[in-house]
Amino acid sequence: MAHQARKRFGQNFLVDEGIIDSIVRGIAPQRGDTVIEIGPGLSALTKPLLQSLDHLTAVEIDRDLAARLRRQYPEERLTVVEGDALQVDFGMLGTRLRIVGNLPYNISSPLLFHLIGYADHVVDQHFMLQREVIDRMVAAPGSGDYGRLSVMLQSRYSMSKLFDVPPEAFDPPPRVVSAVVRMAPLPESRLRPQSQNAFEKLVVRAFTQRRKMLRRSLNDWSELIDWEGLGILPTSRAEELSVEQFIALSDSLLAAGALKA
Repeated sequence: MAHQARKRFGQNFLVDEGIIDSIVRGIAPQRGDTVIEIGPGLSALTKPLLQSLDHLTAVEIDRDLAARLRRQYPEERLTVVEGDALQVDFGMLGTRLRIVGNLPYNISSPLLFHLIGYADHVVDQHFMLQREVIDRMVAAPGSGDYGRLSVMLQSRYSMSKLFDVPPEAFDPPPRVVSAVVRMAPLPESRLRPQSQNAFEKLVVRAFTQRRKMLRRSLNDWSELIDWEGLGILPTSRAEELSVEQFIALSDSLLAAGALKA
């Protein structure tokens, strides 16, 4: 019996063979890779991935689809983790992970933030997402798409948008254009904040009122900031600051006692 897409899981199944082939070529899986597929659905990516892999692990929240996958593929080729990807401990799935998937639009941002915590275990990530989200992920400072998602992800990953995917590539077709992004964790030597917690708090605060000048959106911290020393104008807005400037500002406020580790 044909599986009916379930709205509560944000299911839109990829059916375009050309797009599927382009995604798999972009991933370029090698036989011994440790690949984790999030949301395998009806196996559009699962099947071609397994043609290049010894083993694949799939995370699937829909119990009917999880059961279907177990019937289709032997355990030694496919391990099915039945559950919500937002609750999965990816650190338990191995090291040097390559994570892939057609992510449900309704959980894409929370899932991306969830995966930041496992970046030390990851080689790369290839995701299909709403194009609007990917445009925000890779946006440069000063653009309208640049925001909290841009800063937080760019502080941890090198990212590139690969190509767009039209609605008709799915069944049922979504109302938006999708795209595919490649994410590679930055090396150990990357510039990093002294406190990740303080950095996150600053970025959230700065973009909560993104149209305001920083001296106003950060008003109760403003007198503690060495604007000139940091090379930041107090009249700047959050969307004008680079990731490096956010890190420097975070470290400065941490040293001044305005933010806690």
